[in-house]
Amino acid sequence: MACRLNFALRSALLGSIVLVSGSATLKADSLPRVSDAKGPRQEDRVIAHTVRRLVEREHISKHAIDDTISQRTFDQFLKSLDSYKLYFTAQDYAQFSRHRDTLDDEISRGDTAFAYEAYKALLARIAERMPMVHELIDQPMDFTVEEQITLEPDLIEYAKTNEELVDRWRKQIKFAFLSLRADKKPDDKIREQLHRRYRSVENYRKQEDVYELLELFLTSFTSAFDPHTSYLAPRAEANFGILLGLRLEGIGATLSPEDGVVTIRGLVPGGAADKDGRIKIEDQILAVGQENETEDIDVVDMKLDDVVSLIRGPAGTKVRLTIQPKVGGETKIVEITRAKIQLEDSAARGEVIEHPSENGRSIRVGYIKLPSFYLDMEAARNNVAGYRSTTTDMRAILDDFRTKSIDVVVLDLGKNGGGSLTEAIDCTGLFIDRGPVVQVKGSTGKVMPYLDEDAGVAWSGPLVVMTDKMSASASEIFAGAIKDYNRGIVVGDPTTHGKGTVQTMVEVNQALFGPAAKNSLGALKLTIQQFYLPDGRSTQLEGVSADVVLPSITANADIGEADLDFALPVDQVTPQPHMDYRMVDSAMRIELQQRASDRMSRSEDFDKLLRKIESFKIMKDEKYRSLKETEFLARRAEFNLEAEEEERMNETEIPKDVIFDPKFYNLEVLNISADYLDLLSKKNLVLNPGLKSTRRE
Repeated sequence: MACRLNFALRSALLGSIVLVSGSATLKADSLPRVSDAKGPRQEDRVIAHTVRRLVEREHISKHAIDDTISQRTFDQFLKSLDSYKLYFTAQDYAQFSRHRDTLDDEISRGDTAFAYEAYKALLARIAERMPMVHELIDQPMDFTVEEQITLEPDLIEYAKTNEELVDRWRKQIKFAFLSLRADKKPDDKIREQLHRRYRSVENYRKQEDVYELLELFLTSFTSAFDPHTSYLAPRAEANFGILLGLRLEGIGATLSPEDGVVTIRGLVPGGAADKDGRIKIEDQILAVGQENETEDIDVVDMKLDDVVSLIRGPAGTKVRLTIQPKVGGETKIVEITRAKIQLEDSAARGEVIEHPSENGRSIRVGYIKLPSFYLDMEAARNNVAGYRSTTTDMRAILDDFRTKSIDVVVLDLGKNGGGSLTEAIDCTGLFIDRGPVVQVKGSTGKVMPYLDEDAGVAWSGPLVVMTDKMSASASEIFAGAIKDYNRGIVVGDPTTHGKGTVQTMVEVNQALFGPAAKNSLGALKLTIQQFYLPDGRSTQLEGVSADVVLPSITANADIGEADLDFALPVDQVTPQPHMDYRMVDSAMRIELQQRASDRMSRSEDFDKLLRKIESFKIMKDEKYRSLKETEFLARRAEFNLEAEEEERMNETEIPKDVIFDPKFYNLEVLNISADYLDLLSKKNLVLNPGLKSTRRE
């Protein structure tokens, strides 16, 4: 893709611009705050104008930058600032609305003044509201009154009077109070926690830096074209590279904010903190210092990104952490030497499982957990020997499985949101001999097939692919190709996520100055293509359907592509000829589903899950919640809202060194795998899959 802008445009845009200095991992103290900025910088103008030109020229939709895009941008941006309309009033909205039909023209000129205007207004409103908020927290509350709070932001209108806004805040605080009471917390501790929470909200907003504001504003613009096109500020771009390459340098800890205090949520096995042993999960970080500095920085109420930027650093350097232990007692200072960290929890991991089947014969299952399709792109571009990739790791696992005489491979793509398109193609090639894996259509309408061109396979035996509604993009390419080739079976939610689009990363500085440019101006993640399976079907909106469906909460959650704003439509292209491995057919699918359904009908665990699903469906459709304590707590006990959300979005906590979680759902997948082996053996396809395949023309 030709992304570099012409010389005349670059000259007109640049003027006296001062580029972001240093690496993309900007330190907290080098980032100018919005609260201190007088208005947009020349740099903002350059970035906004460049992003607009790239989207206009390269986005697959070719949607005009018009009033529709302007209105979507306006609505998305205000929603990102104040979704529940707790700060802005109807008068504020009326003032802002003069931009609703003009943001397309403003962004085309590189004018980002509205972003600063709205954000500074937000800071002013927060400062005005906070005294009232803290006063409401301390006031007596009547929990016997019949009243309710609106849960759906789109149903809430901006308050027209101060009295209306105060009442909205009163209900919001009452809702938070009841939620904490339901967790058996005493009232004095609840008030203390709510005071901390809203002080943190105010502090976090004050700490927003100009790059984050630009990211928020420009992503409101780019997501008006489709939900996956976004602008990444320099620090976000660096984090994206870390996740895709599975590498960073630091102490190896997962952090999250909790009412203003950064808390240790996990330790990377083998990382610096894990090896040191003095830091424990749920410990809190109060201050951070560097080995060459005498003064430590207080990080209480500091934004998480800023704390992370202080803790990260080159391998071999030291960082000091002031820790408040979870178990209580005196704070302690822990000095840790940073190290290179491989994010193994996001890499492919395999395990051999002995599983008894219903016919009395145990089967040996080679289980692979694959959370993402990763690739160290920087190392790959620089031809670094032995760089990290999904395909390399998967091949090694499969080679090991073959030495252990496994019967079937189960590849778990649950919650795998995608990653590298190249890796999805190459990984598919580990299970098929040769042929098309995916077809890609660009903005010109031309369709290009992407093939696995390497002869041979790493595993020719039975294959079971686990998916759910969070399996997206590259996961859908893999699962869809396996289905089209009839190479294995797909088990899980009725359909996958439904993301059938391809994004590319365009670095803004390189779009302006060419490949040699080094200093970061952030990057544009841009939707440039739509992909299709070998049989010509798009996974967009519809996803990949499972051969054997298991009940789950995720299947009923509004988390699919079709639930996102401005998702692109679905269409089809011409099928590509490819092999048919005949390792599954319609009769087998029916038999496998029937056997699984029979077992689940006799399972207490699945019976409980089905009841939870019905409760979740009711809860999900609720638009209002009672603030009468007896009704609130009864409803909470019935639906257990937070617990259901956690179960829906997160995996069950198991030890880090355990790969396969033996919960009832996963054990049923192994039962289905045993059934699959049984049916394959009756077709005499287990030992030599693919030898009886025919080429479809």
